[in-house]
Amino acid sequence: MILSHLSPKQAGRHAEFRAFADRSLVPQADRFDREQSISRDAVADLAGQGYLGALIPKAFGGLGMDWIEYGLLTEELGRGCQSIRNFVAVDDMVAHSIHKWGTEEQKQHWLPRITSGSTLAAFALTEPEVGSDAAAVQTTATADGTDIVLRGTKKWISFAQMADLFLVFARFEGQHTAFLVERDTPGLTVEALDGLLGLRGSMLGRITFDDCRIPAANLVGRPGLGLTFVASSALDLGRYSTAWGSVGLAQVCLEASTEYACRRAQYGTEIRNHQLIQQLLADMLTDTVTARLLCHHAGVSKERGEMEAVNHTLLAKYRASTVAVKAAADAVQIHGAQGIGAETSVQRHYRDAKVMEIIEGTSQIQQTMLGQFAVRAAGL
Repeated sequence: MILSHLSPKQAGRHAEFRAFADRSLVPQADRFDREQSISRDAVADLAGQGYLGALIPKAFGGLGMDWIEYGLLTEELGRGCQSIRNFVAVDDMVAHSIHKWGTEEQKQHWLPRITSGSTLAAFALTEPEVGSDAAAVQTTATADGTDIVLRGTKKWISFAQMADLFLVFARFEGQHTAFLVERDTPGLTVEALDGLLGLRGSMLGRITFDDCRIPAANLVGRPGLGLTFVASSALDLGRYSTAWGSVGLAQVCLEASTEYACRRAQYGTEIRNHQLIQQLLADMLTDTVTARLLCHHAGVSKERGEMEAVNHTLLAKYRASTVAVKAAADAVQIHGAQGIGAETSVQRHYRDAKVMEIIEGTSQIQQTMLGQFAVRAAGL
């Protein structure tokens, strides 16, 4: 693992997270991928461990984890099952938004329900024509007495098929604004989106708001804060989870590849003794450790409240996701014909890895933002 930089407490939590992933996630991950859904039992297991809303203070039912512990948790969830890690990420993005920007009534009502798993939450920002350019959101919210009426469509929404509560972003009086919308609200319909490349258990959906009427009290923050504050801080959490989850994916590829290389024999010796295989394993190990250290650096930066913490998270997400893709591709190569068959999990890791370069900001968007950061850091 090479985690000598952890405190004894953090190392102990990491061992706990790893044991949970091995016990509860690894045996089910291929099934979740095959069935394109996760189970309610898996969600209940997460809630029972306190892993939903783990960053939320204990007063609202969370564990009050620090950022390093949370990163270690998401690494192990990602090593065990990326669809489960994604579920925890989007659930936490909503919980984080309510805790940071919601009213006291919203916090008291929703946070204990989310952390206990009795309410499952989803983050509804992306639209059919709106991806990276979040400012172009077309869903509208119109005041009508003491109500707000939503009209529009959201697409590629993780866990829309099972969520009880949506954090929805819309234009309200011309300003980007966030709202809480319950699943059973009249005018809200969800259509399943299946056949994804990776993260197939993420139960994506298209959400349509057809004169969907909600109380004005469901507004999160103030009008105009939806994108710059609510969405931005939630997406930063999502990128942090994706970064650590990518490390977990690279780690499981490394473990699967070393195990296979030690038992697979060709030309009279185990393939671990072939120099080209050794090169692939050496690069996989080095890249994984490097990505993990970048994630740890981002966590320390967030824990200290540093001004550049967002950019440090960008660095970690960009590098870790590209490392995951290379590690998964090399894992398939090392496994050969076995790697493209359903009897091994590396083909799932390969599909999942590609998604990590797209969600929470594509690699190209990350490069643009990091290029600007590099110029600023140089004082130019």
